[in-house]
Amino acid sequence: MSMETSSAKFNGNISDVSPVAQPLAEEPTEIASNIKYHAHYTPHFSPVKFEPEQAYYATADSVRDRLINQWNETYLHYDKVNPKQTYYLSMEYLQGRALTNAIGNLDVHDAYADALKKLGHELEEVVEQEKDAALGNGGLGRLASCFLDSMATLNLPAWGYGLRYKYGLFKQIITKAGQEEVAEDWLEKFSPWEVVRHDVVFPVRFFGDVEVHPSGSRKWVGGEVIQAIAYDVPIPGYRTKNTNSLRLWDAKASSEDLNLFQFNDGQYESAAQLHSRAQQICAVLYPGDATENGKLLRLKQQFLLCSASLQDIIARFKEREDGKGAHHWSEFPKKVAIQLNDTHPTLAIPELMRLLMDDEGLGWDEAWGITTRTIAYTNHTVLPEALEKWSQAVMWKLLPRHMEIIEEIDRRFVASVQSERPDLENKIPSMRILDHNAQKPVVRMANLCVVSSHTVNGVAKLHSDILKAELFADYVSVWPTKFQNKTNGITPRRWIRYCSPELSNIITKWLKTDQWVTNLELLANLREFADNAELHAEWESAKMANKKRLAQYVLRVTGVSIDPDTLFDIQVKRIHEYKRQLLNVLGVVYRYKKLKEMSPQERNNTTPRTVMIGGKAFATYTNAKRIVKLVTDVGDVINSDPDINNYLKVVFVPNYNVSVAEMLIPGSEISQHISTAGMEASGTSNMKFALNGCLIIGTLDGANVEIREEIGEENFFLFGATADEVPRLRKEREDGLFKPDPRFEEAKQFIRSGAFGTYDYNPLLESLEGNSGYGRGDYFLVGHDFPSYMDAQARVDEAYKDRKRWIKMSILSTAGSGKFSSDRTISQYAKEIWNIAECRVP
Repeated sequence: MSMETSSAKFNGNISDVSPVAQPLAEEPTEIASNIKYHAHYTPHFSPVKFEPEQAYYATADSVRDRLINQWNETYLHYDKVNPKQTYYLSMEYLQGRALTNAIGNLDVHDAYADALKKLGHELEEVVEQEKDAALGNGGLGRLASCFLDSMATLNLPAWGYGLRYKYGLFKQIITKAGQEEVAEDWLEKFSPWEVVRHDVVFPVRFFGDVEVHPSGSRKWVGGEVIQAIAYDVPIPGYRTKNTNSLRLWDAKASSEDLNLFQFNDGQYESAAQLHSRAQQICAVLYPGDATENGKLLRLKQQFLLCSASLQDIIARFKEREDGKGAHHWSEFPKKVAIQLNDTHPTLAIPELMRLLMDDEGLGWDEAWGITTRTIAYTNHTVLPEALEKWSQAVMWKLLPRHMEIIEEIDRRFVASVQSERPDLENKIPSMRILDHNAQKPVVRMANLCVVSSHTVNGVAKLHSDILKAELFADYVSVWPTKFQNKTNGITPRRWIRYCSPELSNIITKWLKTDQWVTNLELLANLREFADNAELHAEWESAKMANKKRLAQYVLRVTGVSIDPDTLFDIQVKRIHEYKRQLLNVLGVVYRYKKLKEMSPQERNNTTPRTVMIGGKAFATYTNAKRIVKLVTDVGDVINSDPDINNYLKVVFVPNYNVSVAEMLIPGSEISQHISTAGMEASGTSNMKFALNGCLIIGTLDGANVEIREEIGEENFFLFGATADEVPRLRKEREDGLFKPDPRFEEAKQFIRSGAFGTYDYNPLLESLEGNSGYGRGDYFLVGHDFPSYMDAQARVDEAYKDRKRWIKMSILSTAGSGKFSSDRTISQYAKEIWNIAECRVP
């Protein structure tokens, strides 16, 4: 077959576009040529098809050309200026799709849409081909990704460091049995956004022993050594040249680790043992840790992240300082800021100490001074199960040198409290890092972070206050200035500009500027138009367009047809008892029972609702999985009830991730943020909903408190106990003083009656009953808050009937969201914790 015919077949209807490399093209025709060039010369598929999937990879390669150009300029600029840089260490990143974000931030969206048309494709369809990068689970990972977007947009010299999980957490499939987990397939083909850096490889050791030299110096030797290799993902700022890096580590063994003799002897497994152990490390996010092997694997992951990242940071520091003769280690904290995103990267503390003392020859005091001036810690939770505590035995086995260092940090801390604060003597057992409980001696990672960091911050005002008053109160008396608050934020680029273009265009039109995309406080100027009938009409039609798009999506993925004229009520987040999806479902069950009891005339006076719930339950979290099953069972019954399904529908949206959120959030009208007060550190989906003009029904928890202050309490549907009441209510419950509301009992009874099928929901409902004991006694106060929750839902129904009032509230919600930009959060981190400044690429 001649070249002519094969290329004609390849081109389909696009033979007038020639494949020419034009990496920095601006015009749609040239961009089309560059896309086609990649289809030809950077092929990933056989050279006959140019269907949406092939178009996606070629388009991504074309966008990547522009990113790499800016990226290299950014690297060179930072290298020349040598500013202080921040290194953000996180076990999770939830990036979402990169294509829309990249062409938006590069300001070439329309040009790429036109170029793809010339190639016979629609941008929307091509974008849909991209799988979400499966590098995170929930808010912790999504926050990290918002922060990266803001760091680049603010031209801050900063890096993200994480792990390259091949199979992510899991892909959620909903079946008759409830949630089932299968491995994520995001890397099944490959990711066009990552660049493997074959020259950035560091050895990471596990197990082994500590050698003591005659001089007294110590060295960690033996054990097994694997290689950490860097994969970089470009993070473009919005309409700026600065393009930062997210550096993800993968683990591999080298060729000499294959025992060829054993292999040829037929012992294939043992010949390649280290290879398979290396592959396990970055296979899965949060592998089950019920077994000792599971615990070792999780610790290996955390140590790989910390060790590889610190070796990389030190290597870069030494390269820059090399011209000056000896390394000026006192300069290190002036050039490097390290932020620990939660306790997962805590091992960065002893690892930095080890590298400075054992490899660089510094003494303890100097190494400790550098470490404590470099590292800062963000706390994300007050939940005891999430404050990591590692078995000392497991740590001694895997990381013997680090345990020596942790013991010494603990010893010196105890001694300093004894000498400087004798009044705290009786607090030492709870403040120290090593818990020497005879049954189960552990290392308390949060305590290690607090003792070793120069700054500790919470992520919402309420959360930071609770940390200071409760969790870390004793440390506050030792270091009153160490603790700060940094209320979380979200990037307005992904969370409104790109996911709701209709609403964004209306905002730009009424504000007469699009500067709000990088200065979100400007949204406050919408308030002066809150009663404008013309804005109301435009606002309502934009919300309706988003609702229709969402309805199509729900039909496609669940087969359930939902009516865009009903109130769209959404709760999406990790399934956890403290987030109280169960409260939501019990409310729905009660609503359904009341609708059943009404006459058709009475039903016509109700506010029809579509309730959507989504989120992943951790694979081994039984009660969370029962909640998912209950939602699907309740939905099956209600959605097929011909008397009721015009007034109420319930949908479980499967496999919640960033791209699903980008459909759900713009289409939502009321969203539920209903955690037990004092339990949610911040929440960030609440900010995304509020920004998109969705009203909130919620408790005074996390960032809800600040959102309600900003948008006005009359625009927030509040219910439930407050954080300071919770301990007393739990105590009263234990003392048998709780009197349940009859509506609460009725809803539980209705489930027990078998109305929603034969599955045994007793264990789930029993967690809400009894007065105390593990998994009983309604620890999260669902029963206590139920009546005020139902009353708040009745207020929602009433408000929705008054269209003018509802739309005004919606506009004021968006207008009050200016504070919740991650640009504001990151500016505060840069000034108040990291001490870094803008370093704009010219």
